[in-house]
Amino acid sequence: QVPLVESGGGLVQAGGSLRLSCTASGSDLGGNDMGWYHQAPGKQRELVATITSRGYSNVADSVVGRFTISRDAYTNTVSLQMNNLRPEDTGVYYCNVVRPLRNRRPWGQGTQVTVSS
Repeated sequence: QVPLVESGGGLVQAGGSLRLSCTASGSDLGGNDMGWYHQAPGKQRELVATITSRGYSNVADSVVGRFTISRDAYTNTVSLQMNNLRPEDTGVYYCNVVRPLRNRRPWGQGTQVTVSS
């Protein structure tokens, strides 16, 4: 299995926005429930947003009202729209298959998000 490719991170001021994208080369993500994970400096990776194969989404309490996950079958892309960013959102963001577990990919490089206060 080939890792997914994340992009779209950067340096923003608190209150700013970023849109992250996740793509897969040579395979269809459509049958999988997908998720975005956040790894803050010195902490474990945690799941912050999920979207099912049918498009039902859910986000962690810490990002409710600020982050939105979506997917596009035509471009085979899963996106994370991040608004009203806070310094605690700083870290590396990864995407991966949530379910089924057998389709989980090796972790990719992720994309770095840095929010300055």
